Amino acid sequence: MGRASHQDSRRDSRRRRALLSALLTAAMVVPLSGAARRPDIPAPPPATLAPLVPATLRTTYEANRANAAQAARMAAAHGDGHRAAADRALAGPSCHLLSFDGRGTGLATEVLGDLLRAEHVAVLVPGSDTSIDTYARFHRAAAALYEDLTRRAPTGSRVAVVAWLGYATPGTVSTTVTTVARADDAAPHLRAFIGELRTLTPARTRVSLLCHSYGSVVCGRAAVGPDVDDIALIGSPGTGAGTVAGLHTSARVWAARGSGDWVAHVPHVRADLLFATVGFGTDPVSRAFGARVFDAGDAGHSGYFTPGSPSLANLARITLGEPSEVTRA
Repeated sequence: MGRASHQDSRRDSRRRRALLSALLTAAMVVPLSGAARRPDIPAPPPATLAPLVPATLRTTYEANRANAAQAARMAAAHGDGHRAAADRALAGPSCHLLSFDGRGTGLATEVLGDLLRAEHVAVLVPGSDTSIDTYARFHRAAAALYEDLTRRAPTGSRVAVVAWLGYATPGTVSTTVTTVARADDAAPHLRAFIGELRTLTPARTRVSLLCHSYGSVVCGRAAVGPDVDDIALIGSPGTGAGTVAGLHTSARVWAARGSGDWVAHVPHVRADLLFATVGFGTDPVSRAFGARVFDAGDAGHSGYFTPGSPSLANLARITLGEPSEVTRA
C-alpha cells in the first residue's frame, strides 16, 4: 500500500469513528421524551429511613410519600408546576415508594403489588431521559405490566412490579448516552437494590430484570448473580458485553427488538475514540450474543409495554417463569 493510500485509509477510519459517535448519539434519542434536565429545582433531602426490612416497609412508604409531598410544595413555590404535579402524583396515597429523591432530575423506586407476599417480581430498569419529569410514562409501563401479570398469574399466585428509577439516566442528546460511564455508576446501586429486594420477598420468589434501551447497558454492567432468575433486554443498543457469558450472570438472558424500533440502526460496535470508548458491542438479538430471542411484534422503541402487544405478553410470561410459553422471534 502506497503512502497516499495509507493516508486515505486513516482518513476513512477517522470518518467512520466520527460517524459512529454521531449515529449512536442520534439513535439513542427517545422521540417522546424531550425532557428538560433542570437541576435547579429545589427539593428536600431524602427521608431518613430505618433499614429496609419487612417490618419497616409500611413506614418507608409513608415517609417517602411525605417527602414527595414536600418536594411538590417546594417545586410549586419555585414556579415549576410540571415538576410539582409529578411530585404530587408520587405522593398519592396509593403510591408505594421504596425510595424518593426529588433533587435535580430526581430518583424514585415505586412498587406495584405486595412485595411481602409476591411469588413473581419484575424490576423495570429504564433508559435515557427518564426522570421525575417524565415519570408518568415510566409508571404507565409498569402499570401495564402489573395488570397483564395479574391477569395471567395462576389463581392464588401473587405478583409485583418495581419501577426502579435508581440512577441518573443520561440525556438523550449527550456524550454520556453513547458510553458505559453512566451505566457503570448505576450498576452498584442496582446490585444493592436487588439485594434489598431479596430481604423483602419470600425465599422462593422469582425476580426478573426487564431492561429497556440504555437500561440494558446498566443491567449488563451490574453482573447480577443468583438473586435474579431472568434478564430481558428490550430495545437494547447493546450491553457492553460481547456475549451472554460476558454478563457474568446465572440468570436466563432474553432479548427482543420490535420491527418498528429505530434502535436497530444503531451500529453494534465499540470504538476507542479520543477520550472514551463509544458503543455497546454485540447486538443482543444476534445469534452471536447468545440470548433467547423472543417476539416483540411491531413494537417501536417506546412500545414494548403496550397493552395487548406480543412484547408485553412475553415479558409477563418471562416474569411468571413460563419459558415454554414465550413466543420466539
